[in-house]
Amino acid sequence: MSPIRLMIVDDHPVVRDGIRGMLAGDPDLDVVGEASDGEEALALVEALRPDVILMDLRMPRIGGAAAIKALADEGTDAKVLVLTTYDTDSDVVPALEAGATGYLLKDAPREELVRAIHAAARGESVLAPSVATRLVSQLRSPEHEALSDRELEVLTLIAQGETNGGAAARLFISEATVKTHLLHIYAKLGVNDRAAAVASAYDRGLLVPHRD
Repeated sequence: MSPIRLMIVDDHPVVRDGIRGMLAGDPDLDVVGEASDGEEALALVEALRPDVILMDLRMPRIGGAAAIKALADEGTDAKVLVLTTYDTDSDVVPALEAGATGYLLKDAPREELVRAIHAAARGESVLAPSVATRLVSQLRSPEHEALSDRELEVLTLIAQGETNGGAAARLFISEATVKTHLLHIYAKLGVNDRAAAVASAYDRGLLVPHRD
C-alpha cells in the first residue's frame, strides 16, 4: 500500500509546521504539500494529487468551506478533513454541507488525527465529539430523533462491512448521499464514527445480530 498523500491547508505557518512535525516519521503518511489559504489550495491540488486534505476554515481570500465546495464542484478525488479550532454552528454546518468528509478540532491527540486521516482516505466520516454533540442538539426533536428507514438501510449495510461506495451502489444512491446519511446517524446516536454507530445501534436494538 502506498502512503496516504496529505496536503495541509492553514494560514498559520507555525500550525502547518506543527502538523507536519506531528505526522513525520509515519510510513503510512506522506505530506506532499502545503497551502496558506483556500485559493492556494485550489491552485495546487491538481499538481499535488493529495488523497486527503487537512483544511482549516477561517482563512484569508478563500476560506475552508468555500474551498471545500469548489473542490467538490471540480470533482476532485481528494477527501477533505476539516482541522480547525472552531466548532460553532456557523463553522460546522457549512463545512459539512460543502462536502467535508470529517471534522476534527486542533486539540485532537495525534492518534485521533491519524485514525481520522486513514478513515477519510477510505471515504469514511469522522466527527470530533463536540461536533457530534452539536449536531445531536440540532437534530433532537420528536420528528427527527429516530433513524429514518433509509438511515437504517445505510447503517445495516455498514454493519455488514460495506464501504460507503458499496452501500451507495446497493442502494442506488450517490456516495455523497451515503456520507450525509452517516453524519445524521452519528448525530442522532451521539457517536462520532461508524464503528461506534454500529455498536450503539445493536445496543439500542435498532440492528439485530445476524445468526446463521
